[in-house]
Amino acid sequence: MEVKVGVKGVARELVVETDLTPDDVSYMVKACATDPAALFDLTDSRGRRVLVPADKLAYVEIGEQETRRVGFGAM
Repeated sequence: MEVKVGVKGVARELVVETDLTPDDVSYMVKACATDPAALFDLTDSRGRRVLVPADKLAYVEIGEQETRRVGFGAM
């Protein structure tokens, strides 16, 4: 699943491919919103971590989970 994170004062957004569910990411964002001193901590599919201070989060766009498509599409 793709997660896009906007950071205040930064022109580019962070794009992270993660194995978490949309509900897990939503819960993490809500937890950061209640505590401005917290860190938004997201681990990508390869095990790398992205840490963003909660007070610097501009937005978090949570993509839908994709299932891998196999074969040819209907014609």
